[in-house]
Amino acid sequence: MDTEAQSTERDRSPHPAGPEDTSGTPGPEGRSRSALAGHPVGWLPGGRITAALLLLALSTFVAQPFQIPSGSMEPALRAGDRVLVLKLAYRFGAEPQRGDVVVFDGTEYFGDADYIKRVVGVGGDRVVCCDKDGRIRVNGRTVDESGFLFPGESASTVPFDVAVPEDRLFVLGDHRGSSSDSRDHLGSPGGGMIPVSRVIGRADWIVQPFGRATRLHRPDAYARVPAPAPAPAQVPAARANAAHLGEGTHG
Repeated sequence: MDTEAQSTERDRSPHPAGPEDTSGTPGPEGRSRSALAGHPVGWLPGGRITAALLLLALSTFVAQPFQIPSGSMEPALRAGDRVLVLKLAYRFGAEPQRGDVVVFDGTEYFGDADYIKRVVGVGGDRVVCCDKDGRIRVNGRTVDESGFLFPGESASTVPFDVAVPEDRLFVLGDHRGSSSDSRDHLGSPGGGMIPVSRVIGRADWIVQPFGRATRLHRPDAYARVPAPAPAPAQVPAARANAAHLGEGTHG
């Protein structure tokens, strides 16, 4: 029995040169076959049934293969690539970090599908585009995205200045001209920010095609971004009202 993983993305470009090309893939909504399916299972007690249960458990709780249906994450990920997504990456208190490539459920936020994007801002961050050199700034620090941005593209043709709420993520594709991402939904409920709870896992490996198999590393571009400034302290309403009344008794 084969196990299957959901396709990672149904993408729409905010300013595409043309329709997104998903040729050569099962289709933008096609379900991708598990990269583990089809291996010999005769050595397992119980044969194929045991293998199927083992694969189901692994894909449910540990790691799951997803197929890339579009070019929105080029050049790192190409249409047709299969990536292994580590579901345990954020299960024990760890949080997504800037630069991570994550797969998330976009239902009610992006669309009724799973998406793969790069985390650019985390809870508390202020993300601005663009500075005088056309680059993104996070918490006042310019981020050099040249190491992973699609060659020849700017950081964004859409200006924005956003504050990322706690437990949310601001995400962008590396191929900005062919990616439907947080920029497209700035005026929508949630402001284009994805809840951390919707993250399925972190894409850690390209596993197919075998000639492109490699580990996906978090880029150093975000290493010098400072922590977000703490939110201003809120004065309790009762204290504020008392102070106001007290001021009125002077004189």
